[in-house]
Amino acid sequence: MYFVTTKHPDYVLFCMTPSERAAIGLTEKNMVHLLTRQRGDAGWKVFCEWSGAAFSHTDLMTSLTLVQEPDDASELTRFLPSALRTKPSPGG
Repeated sequence: MYFVTTKHPDYVLFCMTPSERAAIGLTEKNMVHLLTRQRGDAGWKVFCEWSGAAFSHTDLMTSLTLVQEPDDASELTRFLPSALRTKPSPGG
């Protein structure tokens, strides 16, 4: 899988999957967000977050290099370290 880098006002780095079903965002405070498209308004919703010190956005993107993009964005959490997969998403 590859990522398309674009601008997003809430992130210092924002990369989308080719289908734009999922994105990875890096905040100024070095928090990594996995996002999925909201239905209807085409906005983004954070479904998983963690500190970039624990597992960087680069580490995640590198681990996905040979993976086909899943139909469900939440499947990307399989490629996170197990300790990060159990953290609740914001507001969840």
